[in-house]
Amino acid sequence: MDTSSSEGALVLFSGGQDSTTCLAWALQRHAHVETVGFAYGQRHRVELECRGPLRESLAAMQDWGGRLGPDHMVDLATSLTAIGATAMTDDIAIAMSDEGLPNTFVPGRNLLFLTYAAAIAWRRGLRRIVGGMCETDYSGYPDCRDDTIKAMQLALNLGMNRRFILEMPLMWRDKAATWALAEELGGAALVELITSSTHTCYLGVRGTLHPWGYGCRTCPACVLRQRGWEAYTGR
Repeated sequence: MDTSSSEGALVLFSGGQDSTTCLAWALQRHAHVETVGFAYGQRHRVELECRGPLRESLAAMQDWGGRLGPDHMVDLATSLTAIGATAMTDDIAIAMSDEGLPNTFVPGRNLLFLTYAAAIAWRRGLRRIVGGMCETDYSGYPDCRDDTIKAMQLALNLGMNRRFILEMPLMWRDKAATWALAEELGGAALVELITSSTHTCYLGVRGTLHPWGYGCRTCPACVLRQRGWEAYTGR
């Protein structure tokens, strides 16, 4: 287990299932962990409201409270919404684009997230940047691919003259394996916390608590989450 305070971690923490699992993963491995969130005009802004309570709950688990450091928020709403409308940021029906990508894809979003995260990590003296990007069980976003993350690590290290390590613990895990990882890290308590307190639905629907969490049940994020839960629980 890496508990070197000189290599503390910064976790991209949205308030969703994947980033909450990644935060628990980082707290298990690193002696000092900070978080960063991004407001980018997302329709599901409710995820940002989940972040504070989730951090408090995770801090109360195991010995993680002593490892959890400050939270940082970055406002990218003006810059990302100015680039163009997507179903993630505007009241547009979710559909496939002519390029074969869902129109929930926000061009450049994860590239910007990692760049801002690296700038914060540079100033905070943190070497490891942890994200929930995954190309095993995902919506097909090109900025979630392993090749993209490796290229970003190289660019950030060259551009900032640091040796950042981008850690993506979910890259080769499907959603069922992500649920299993949560159980491995924090037992039934963490699985319950993720089920009841995180938010992943692109439409921001938070009315009925399903066995796998809140959501509309039809957007790509909900479909993946429900399918993963059913595979994880065997039903």
